[in-house]
Amino acid sequence: MKAYSTDLRERVLAAHARGLSRRELIDLFQISQGSITRWLRQQRLSGDLTPRVPPGRARSIPTDQEAALRRQLEAAPDATLASHAAQWAADYGTPLSSWSMARAIRRLGWSRKKSR
Repeated sequence: MKAYSTDLRERVLAAHARGLSRRELIDLFQISQGSITRWLRQQRLSGDLTPRVPPGRARSIPTDQEAALRRQLEAAPDATLASHAAQWAADYGTPLSSWSMARAIRRLGWSRKKSR
C-alpha cells in the first residue's frame, strides 16, 4: 500500500490543531486512528511528516538495472534460472540465488516459457 501524501498528513494535523476530535478526523479524512497517532508522534519527535522508507532489504537487482536484466533475458530466453543468476554474477559481481532471479524476472512480467 502506498503511503499517504505529506499534504494529507499536514491537513489532518492542522485540523487536529484547530480542535477537531480524532473521531471527526477519522470520519472527515477516511483515515485510521493509528495513522493519526503515528503522524502526531512523528511530528512531535522529528517535526517532519514525510513518509518513512519501508523496512526490508534492498533488492538484489535494483530498479535502475532492470533494463540490463531484460536485455539478458532477451539474449537467452531459454536459459534456466540458475544460468541467468550465474550470468548476472559474472557480469555485475552480484551473486544471486535462483529465487532472487525468479522474483526479478517476475517483476519485469517476463514469461519463462521454454522452446520445445
